[in-house]
Amino acid sequence: MAKILLVEDDVAFGTMLKTFLVKRDYNVELVFSAAEAYKKISAIKFDMVITDVRLPDDNGLDILQEAKAANKETEVIVMTSYAEISMAVQAMKYGAFDYVSKPFRPESILQTIKNALDHNSVRSFKQEEPSRPPEKKAAKSSFKGSSFVKGVSDASNKLNDYIELVAPTNMSVLIMGESGTGKEQVAKSIHNQSKRKAAPFIAVDCGAIPKEIASSEFFGHLKGSFTGAINDKTGHFQAANGGTLFLDEIGNLSYELQVQLLRALQERRIKPVGSNNEIEVDIRVVTATNEDLAQAVKEGEFREDLYHRLNEFSIQVPSLKERTDDLMIFAEHFLDEANAELEKNVLGFSDKAIEAFKNYSWPGNLRELKNMVKRAVLLTQEDLIPLKVLPHEISTAEKSDDDYSLFRNKNEEQLILDALEKSGGNKSKAARILSIDRKTLYNKLKQYGIKL
Repeated sequence: MAKILLVEDDVAFGTMLKTFLVKRDYNVELVFSAAEAYKKISAIKFDMVITDVRLPDDNGLDILQEAKAANKETEVIVMTSYAEISMAVQAMKYGAFDYVSKPFRPESILQTIKNALDHNSVRSFKQEEPSRPPEKKAAKSSFKGSSFVKGVSDASNKLNDYIELVAPTNMSVLIMGESGTGKEQVAKSIHNQSKRKAAPFIAVDCGAIPKEIASSEFFGHLKGSFTGAINDKTGHFQAANGGTLFLDEIGNLSYELQVQLLRALQERRIKPVGSNNEIEVDIRVVTATNEDLAQAVKEGEFREDLYHRLNEFSIQVPSLKERTDDLMIFAEHFLDEANAELEKNVLGFSDKAIEAFKNYSWPGNLRELKNMVKRAVLLTQEDLIPLKVLPHEISTAEKSDDDYSLFRNKNEEQLILDALEKSGGNKSKAARILSIDRKTLYNKLKQYGIKL
């Protein structure tokens, strides 16, 4: 029987959760303060500690560290609110197994507890085996272009916090963002920071798979199962076993395949085309889209149950226009990549080229920037990329006024209100409609006293 220490200052909630877990055959000690928790940790060896991050006399991070210091095999789950993203990120860095966001139903924590205890058992078993160099296993997960540039803007910092928060968990992640914003790189970063990083990362473009062979692509097939099946084929699910399956442009899946995908995710079993035997798979699914899947659900084009299965945690990747402070960081990174690929040694960008970069709006986002830098490196015969090698639309771009000159008229406030109405109150979308960054929009909202 697993021994659990529950630390929760809300007496009613703590008592309810303890009763629930005791009925599931867990041995639970309940305390209502950090001081009590420290006494218990020093006296008793616990398999698990479940602690709130906010306590009247201390915080859950200190309890986490104390529990790990007392017994490194003790798994710790932190309970946090959605507003405490940075606290949850820190908890993961300090060795927490997972986090659960309040409010939650007691049933939702059962699987997290089971996963943590199973992880502890597997780890203990492995420690009894002869040690092996971890580098050999990790090498299997290496792939070209795996680098993830974090950036320094507010938008990038928020994105990075979300990635660090969700990566160590097994939650399904839906990545949203405009085309070219680097959604696959975000998915790879989640995989590389997860407990599955030594296993495969399989990326699938759902828009590039013909409907007729989609089942075979995802689940595999046996030789002779249909015309053209001259060999057995391993599908994407089986190829990603133990690792992460990344489904790009998930909104392009046919309704029939949506049904099959939902069943595979629920059962964690697949059946290759032409086979009567099911295969167990252990995968984490990360999906991406530049469409409004919630709207597709309302219109009946995407299954609601599948949407909720895929959207346990969502991440919005900002456009390059929202990350102006990161523009030259990304440009320098793509310059290094282009130099290596083209065997050149261009040192940087001329002042005029940098000015043109900053004037341009980059509708194609990071993909457009990467392609443009590679083209410029190829054409450049000097140490610095000159203005003349840039595409016409970039080299001739005019500077936009950071002071929101587009709306320096009597209708400025009304234009902002109209954009907010069109975006349903979403400030990021409203800023894009107005062709300004979010910081400028926030300043204008404050200036006009507009409250949402």
